[in-house]
Amino acid sequence: MVNCCGLLSAKKEPVPLKGIGVEVDVKDHVATVTSTLQYENKEESPIEAVFVFPLPGDAAICHFSAKIGQAEVVAKVQEKQKAREEYDDALSSGQQAFLLEESEQSPDIFSLSVGSLPPGESASIRLQYVTELAVQADEGLRFCLPAVLNPRYQPQGSEGGSVSGGSAQVTSVPACLVSYSLTFSARVSAPRPIAKVESNCSLDPIQYLNAEQTQATVSLAAGHKFDRDVEIFVYYKDSHQPAATVEAGQSSAKPGSLMGDPVVMLSLYPEFPKAAMSSHISCGEFIFLMDRSGSMGCAMDSSRGQGQTRIDSARDTLLLLLKSLPVGCYFNIYGFGSNYNHIFPKSVEYSQKSIDDALKEVEKMDADMGGTEILQPLKHIFSQPGLPSQPRQLFIFTDGEVQNTKNVLDLVKRNSGSHRCFSFGIGEGASSALITGMAKEGGGHSQFITGTDRMQPKVMQSLGFSLQPAVVDISVTWDLPKGVSVTTLSPPITTLFQGQRSLVYAQLTGESSASTEGCVTVKYSLAGQPSMNQLHFSLKPTEDTGLTLHRLGAWTLIRSLEMEEREHGGQNNGGVKEKIMEVSIQSGVSSAFTAFIAVSKSNGEAVQGPLLRRNIPAPRMYRMFFSPPRPPGAMLGLKSSMHSLENGTCSDIGNLYMMGSCDMRSRKFSSSSDQSRKPTQQHKDPMLQLISLQKASGSWIIGPTLATVLGKTTEEVTNTKPASVDQEVWATFLALIWLHGFKMEAEVEWKLLVMKAVSWLQAQKAPCLTECVEAANALLGCEVQKDVLGL
Repeated sequence: MVNCCGLLSAKKEPVPLKGIGVEVDVKDHVATVTSTLQYENKEESPIEAVFVFPLPGDAAICHFSAKIGQAEVVAKVQEKQKAREEYDDALSSGQQAFLLEESEQSPDIFSLSVGSLPPGESASIRLQYVTELAVQADEGLRFCLPAVLNPRYQPQGSEGGSVSGGSAQVTSVPACLVSYSLTFSARVSAPRPIAKVESNCSLDPIQYLNAEQTQATVSLAAGHKFDRDVEIFVYYKDSHQPAATVEAGQSSAKPGSLMGDPVVMLSLYPEFPKAAMSSHISCGEFIFLMDRSGSMGCAMDSSRGQGQTRIDSARDTLLLLLKSLPVGCYFNIYGFGSNYNHIFPKSVEYSQKSIDDALKEVEKMDADMGGTEILQPLKHIFSQPGLPSQPRQLFIFTDGEVQNTKNVLDLVKRNSGSHRCFSFGIGEGASSALITGMAKEGGGHSQFITGTDRMQPKVMQSLGFSLQPAVVDISVTWDLPKGVSVTTLSPPITTLFQGQRSLVYAQLTGESSASTEGCVTVKYSLAGQPSMNQLHFSLKPTEDTGLTLHRLGAWTLIRSLEMEEREHGGQNNGGVKEKIMEVSIQSGVSSAFTAFIAVSKSNGEAVQGPLLRRNIPAPRMYRMFFSPPRPPGAMLGLKSSMHSLENGTCSDIGNLYMMGSCDMRSRKFSSSSDQSRKPTQQHKDPMLQLISLQKASGSWIIGPTLATVLGKTTEEVTNTKPASVDQEVWATFLALIWLHGFKMEAEVEWKLLVMKAVSWLQAQKAPCLTECVEAANALLGCEVQKDVLGL
């Protein structure tokens, strides 16, 4: 299935991509990324090189140029079909041509075609995009340079996705066969000090450029193999301060146009009234949709290929989630792969019996369901009637890729009025367009778990968000000087969470001599209480920032219009498609309907005979495209097709081949209906053991297992109980003291279930609280204060 020989030329010579250089310019919450790709044709005939690669799901490509010898040509944005025809005509006449376009199925996949590169010639391709940095659970800002492109699962009965038509095979390659190198450096600047910069890869020491530590540079250490996503995490001091940045327009653009007027970016961090946030909601329908495809059997840290697997971590996470749900809610758990199943026919009320039944099924869950078909289970979930007074909260866990990303996002958006969606991307290669898109369209929050990350803290943070009261009636109003008007480029804000950032882009038209300050007001209703946050900002533009905010504003508007166009079935009501192309061409930002085309106008000779097709390998799990030589003038064809094995083997095997501990050459998968997984051994992690013993009410009971976790005998636990205290109350006190005394570093993981336990204790009106705390501390050797418990 994996054809490594296809990575070489007919004479066993290396493929033409020789190296990639990446420079990242981070400015506060956004980044401009410049990639330079070096090509060289060592063959005796002209070649066409095709490189298919991923970008972050929220990236906006804004520049594309090529340098052949000493001549440089800058690409222009054109309507996609027109660009393809111009590219094809150029190849037929022997001219060098370059085509860059977005996949029609997913906005985070691009193909770069380098056409008619003469023998012995070199070409340097310069690609630039702008992107927002995602806020992480620990308040860091995440930049990701994707190095892994998993084969995308194609639903049965659907047509294969294409980048521009035609046909191709999909293969994966091990990193050891990739001959090109990567260099990476980043410059960070912000209006506040930089606390630190971290990465999942080895970095050279950070270099601060000024005494205030508001500017710094970092770079990858030598020897990086580009065999995993490169993640950079930036931490600022006082990061939760709202801010506004005004960027001057392009001097050569027409005043009144998007690129000619200033653009403002608002970074909003809403602070909700403490009274409204003092209690979590105690109701809701919680649906957990868990990926059980074959790739979930791989190690969480795929670079080492060992340790806990993704499905093992998912089971532990489900235990935490179920124990932390509020009494009175409803829940259900779905598993999906090539098909899907659910534990209960419909969501059930949270009780001791339902939790026990669910946990028995969770213990049997394995990575045994084949491919990654997420659309059908989502359709089933959304077809289920909602429960009165139980707002639906959907948690989606997946490490895979799908070809029908846009269809999935459209479905989530159509149902956004009846649910909130919290999504989690597991492992390198999880589609950022899919993960961030589902959360954005579903009014929730997204998280990525890669490398050595623990899944549980990030998931529990999102559960905390889901338990926050829903923010409704959100509005944004502007107070600007006379003569200045505003056009909002971002879609209306539909979701706000305590302490989480929202970015808003707007175009400012006109001038005012009277005032240089504006004000924006965000109003909303929370738990029945009307609230508002205000931000005053200067209208004076900052120094030249390379039109980053203009392009991100254009990209935001383009994506919103594309969604609107798909909602109308592509019928182009109101000229939406024309508006998208107009904004795309004016701003130089790519879209679903446009492409970058560059043609060198040198005097080339018409190609005689077939133009050789060479496809660029990418590390480990990139998709590769191979097709036979095509005649001059034929349209560029790239059509993806999924690996499949006969006789019941995993249909997304390309995700797993050559991945550390997953030996896909011998491993087979069966559906969950064929065999059930044997229950795992009891949790070795003492904290998870303790949590597994908690009752649905929030309490614990005395028993041998509890005593073992506490490091005591049953007799020691029983004999130290204060005389006037019930055994169940005593066991609950012991569990709370143990967690506070020995597991404070994991507080985010147990905080919600402890709140439930404290509520249960308060309801018991137990006497001698101080005596219980003192006795528990004495038995366990802790010094936890009663006030810390919230009693």
